[in-house]
Amino acid sequence: MAAGLLLACLTAYVLETYTLQPGLGRHPRAGQPPYPDSSPDNLFWFLQVSDIHISKFHDPKRVPDFLKFCTETIDAIKPELVLVTGDLTDAKTKSKIGSIQHEVEWQTYQTILKQSRVLEKTKWIDIRGNHDAFNIPSLESVTNYYRKYSAFRRDGSFHYLHQKPFGNYSFICADATPVPGPKRPFNFFGFLNQTKMAELSALSSNAVHSNQTIWFGHYTTSTIISASPGIRQLMSSSLAYLCGHLHTLGGLAPVLHSRHRQGTLELELGDWMDNRRYRILAFDHDLLSFADLTFDEWPVVLITNPKDVVYHNPTQEPLERVQYSTHIRVLVFSPSTISSVLVSIDGVALESAEHVMGPLFVLPWNVKDYREGVHQIEVKAKDQAGREKTQGHKFTMEKDHLFTFDFLPSFILLSNHSIMMKVVFILLTIVYLILMVVIRYLPKPQLKETPGLLILTYFSLQVLCNTSTIYFPVVLFTLYTALGPWFIGEVIDGQIGACFSFGVLVDGYFVEDSLTFFIGILQLLFFNFPLTLYLCWCLLLRCRGARFLSHIKYSGWVCSVLVHLTVLMLFAWQLHSCYFLLEAYGVAAFLLSPMRTWTVMLAMALAYQVWTTNESAIAVYRNLIKNCPYS
Repeated sequence: MAAGLLLACLTAYVLETYTLQPGLGRHPRAGQPPYPDSSPDNLFWFLQVSDIHISKFHDPKRVPDFLKFCTETIDAIKPELVLVTGDLTDAKTKSKIGSIQHEVEWQTYQTILKQSRVLEKTKWIDIRGNHDAFNIPSLESVTNYYRKYSAFRRDGSFHYLHQKPFGNYSFICADATPVPGPKRPFNFFGFLNQTKMAELSALSSNAVHSNQTIWFGHYTTSTIISASPGIRQLMSSSLAYLCGHLHTLGGLAPVLHSRHRQGTLELELGDWMDNRRYRILAFDHDLLSFADLTFDEWPVVLITNPKDVVYHNPTQEPLERVQYSTHIRVLVFSPSTISSVLVSIDGVALESAEHVMGPLFVLPWNVKDYREGVHQIEVKAKDQAGREKTQGHKFTMEKDHLFTFDFLPSFILLSNHSIMMKVVFILLTIVYLILMVVIRYLPKPQLKETPGLLILTYFSLQVLCNTSTIYFPVVLFTLYTALGPWFIGEVIDGQIGACFSFGVLVDGYFVEDSLTFFIGILQLLFFNFPLTLYLCWCLLLRCRGARFLSHIKYSGWVCSVLVHLTVLMLFAWQLHSCYFLLEAYGVAAFLLSPMRTWTVMLAMALAYQVWTTNESAIAVYRNLIKNCPYS
């Protein structure tokens, strides 16, 4: 069953990544005027910034840089709207292990907003992320500083309608932060139950008459556990989903963009915390363009017509308008005056773009010259301070031409990681338990010839599975890893809870977080299974007549050193996990932790038992291997 579930997950990922449902939500004004021309009409732009992580302990430049962003950057770009998609504060202890809502971090955030007067310059919508929900028992708690110090102060999901003379634009927030909010790391996954999904469905219905709809939230959809019909299906009529949360995975995935099967773009934004990233987006004649930028790099260039072909959404955008456009349109921003904007297509330099109004530069073009195939446009902008920036992308007039995103970002954003982790954990547990039970009752191997590694492994497993004082503890320990509880302690300050492989129970609430399955997978792969193999190796040596102090002559120096060094490293990892538990959840959780603290004692007891066990318990296997030509 578990294998079938895993196969189903992989199949769903392939369908999600490489299939686009035709005809969904076709834009009602596709191919109709107005068309992109030299006019500044039908255009507005906005910003997104995410994962600011204002901290009282780390990176002292983070706060002044963000203050500069709220002054110089906002003043230069003049966005109509700024979306701050969560993790406004860090909410961690100095060791980065514990979780606590520091009021001073929230006060610092509010001070930046007041000093910069950014709320007077633009619409500032800031929402909660998982760090903003750390260690909060309820939304009404005095430690929920978001309600006191944020700009928007709106708990839960909501619909913001941005009204323009040429139409309305809907922005729907999907708030998946758990309530109550456990300490880290057990709110890495967001959760949308049936009630929250019903609220979002109603919000989505309210946006049906808008020109375009953008969804935004903190979590990627791959880290949201949602009730039926699923968050992706619910947002299928939207143009894009903007989020943060993954921080470029520590630099492994600097660009995390992909497209849902229904056509919705998912655009994760790199963090402000370490990478100082932010994003500019523009609706130009209902066509969405954007650029992911690095703070304090000027000029900022955004080509809005023709649109980047990689980010086409044919089900929601009036892409046909590009075919009837009369001008190339570029937005260029800088604290200094722009001195030149040069345009080239397919390496052929065109005339300089002319300034129209604000950041808009335009250049007439003949669309017929580019009706077939894919082309490359590049814009080189220069300001009076001598700074230059070149920005380019591919474009096409073929509205149904869709580019496939790279495998890694698509896998990260489009997979259902909750189900995948659950399936892998269950599969590993079941395979291990079945293997241990079956081997216990299989016939003993006949060692008539020099045995290979596979035969010796099977032989040593046979010894372990028929040595009851070793067999039952390791099997029951793995069974307990699956069923828990792993520890009991203050999951939230002042509230006792229990952590299981399938989630966290606290104050009568069950908080589903699939990171527990991931931790369970690590526990199995890096402790339970290696411990079993180590005990098998020791029993094999015991069958050959070895004792702990004399086993080297039976196994050799190199083998013995490698085995014990590996075991010590894994044992040290388990000890560090105990330290993490102590720092994160306190003394009670440390003492009441069968899977962490008690496991250390169990491992030492089993290691002692295997080297001191009564030889009569393994006498049958000693006789089997005694005359074996094994050296």
